[in-house]
Amino acid sequence: MFITQTVPRQREIIEVLLRNGWDYMRRLLTGGKADEPQLPTPAVLKNILVDLGPVYVKLGQLMSTRPDLLSAAYIEELSTLQDEVPAVPWAEIEVLIRKQLKRPLEETFTTVNAIPVAAGSIAQTHKATLADGREVALKVQRPGIDLTVAQDIALIQGIADLVARTEFGQTYEIKSIAEEFTKALEAELDFTREAGFTDQLRRNLSESRWFDPTQLVVAEIYWDLTTPKLMVMEWLDGVPLLSANLSSDNNGKDPAEERKAITTLLFRAFFQQLYIDGFFHADPHPGNIFYLKDGRVALLDCGMVGRLDPRTQQILTEMLLAIVDLDAQRCAQLTLQLADSAEPVIMVQLENDYDRMLRKYYNLSVAQMNFSQIIYELLQVARNNKIRLPSNMGLYAKTLANLEGVARGFNPELNFIDEIQPLLTDLFRRQLFGDSPVRSLLRTALDLKSLSLQSPRQIELLLDRITSETLQWNISVRGLDGLRRTTDDAANRLSFSILVGSLIMGAAIISSNARTPQLSFLSNVLFAVASLLGLWLIISTLRSGRLR
Repeated sequence: MFITQTVPRQREIIEVLLRNGWDYMRRLLTGGKADEPQLPTPAVLKNILVDLGPVYVKLGQLMSTRPDLLSAAYIEELSTLQDEVPAVPWAEIEVLIRKQLKRPLEETFTTVNAIPVAAGSIAQTHKATLADGREVALKVQRPGIDLTVAQDIALIQGIADLVARTEFGQTYEIKSIAEEFTKALEAELDFTREAGFTDQLRRNLSESRWFDPTQLVVAEIYWDLTTPKLMVMEWLDGVPLLSANLSSDNNGKDPAEERKAITTLLFRAFFQQLYIDGFFHADPHPGNIFYLKDGRVALLDCGMVGRLDPRTQQILTEMLLAIVDLDAQRCAQLTLQLADSAEPVIMVQLENDYDRMLRKYYNLSVAQMNFSQIIYELLQVARNNKIRLPSNMGLYAKTLANLEGVARGFNPELNFIDEIQPLLTDLFRRQLFGDSPVRSLLRTALDLKSLSLQSPRQIELLLDRITSETLQWNISVRGLDGLRRTTDDAANRLSFSILVGSLIMGAAIISSNARTPQLSFLSNVLFAVASLLGLWLIISTLRSGRLR
């Protein structure tokens, strides 16, 4: 159906692909083999998405959160995509704002700046002042963007249906990935969801034992004015962190010490989100971390968030320790614990791949390591071994990469391990004892009591079954299905070969002693059947590709 609905858009996409020199598209249109498509180079893919328009820029930004699917070169290139689009004229924006407000615009705001402070593919932001004097930011959805998104989503799903028929599409589950991306795009159109995420993050970061919550700001949402197409929030006056001009003249602090304090604040805030709260801001790029005029740090744009369950948090904490120790075996074990699929994995090969990957870091000090790069490489090894990890691993890796990148850009003297070591110690203590050591101790005592009561009965039952010879073992060995099918095929071919040989020998014996027309006819029939069976056996052997 999408073919008839979006023909002009399809023509435009094909023109963009050809103009950017995607050789695969040329092969596809000329009837070449396209069962194993190759992506264009990272730079070309970025140009294609930019040329296709705002929705595809947003799609590229979402793809940059999936290092479990794309290599580091693609992630790095797509991470630079920005929503640099012309602003919508104020006249159109004003009409939309008036429709979203319950009261007249003039009664709600005393001033609204018609010139946007930022313009993106989905929305643009204006500064305004409420009737009570508070300064706010208005995030307004671009008029008509919902129709554009709906049309492009239909096209993306249609293309995914076609690609899903190829081996490439089935291997990477293109349909489920397209479904995930389209849901994320649709969610971007509902600003109440982003407002809810912002509120939850603000509540989570309002308390901490790792940092001073008063030094970190998340904008307050004004729910009485917020709708799915308009979000009104607290105005935060500042500049992007990497543009901040820190000097002792501003607040009397030493700039180097302040940079170190802000770096520590960011690491502790994000580690709390990742490993304690399980709910984190998933897009901490330089434009979303502001340095305010009063010296505080603000987190902006909570539209992209990630979630981690307690089990995943524990595994990822241990993974950080395994990386610090360069322990390939432990990395392999933890990767399998994270795996989202039950496909058989060759453990020795996985460990060897991790060992080769980590070996290049053996002669580096911990301070010289780029941890986000190591995590990207861990995901690459998992992908090469056909291990499918949960999609939130992509957001997790990208969040750490952005955080480390911003921190190193702001504070070149950053020592990653110095920042995270005290946090890891506290995290492992929490995993051992929980937030309440007394409660954990009581729970452990109850478990030991239950075990001590049940163990004698279970041992008695085991001994009884052994002595009465009723003990049964259910053993399941992986990987035998392929061996069984191969053995069955070989046995079938051997049986057919014996049958063909017997028919030929029988026909030859009958032919040599044939004294009646009936015996001659029978001999010819046996020869014909043997020839057909022999021909079928040869063809099936050749088609199987196992003649060698």
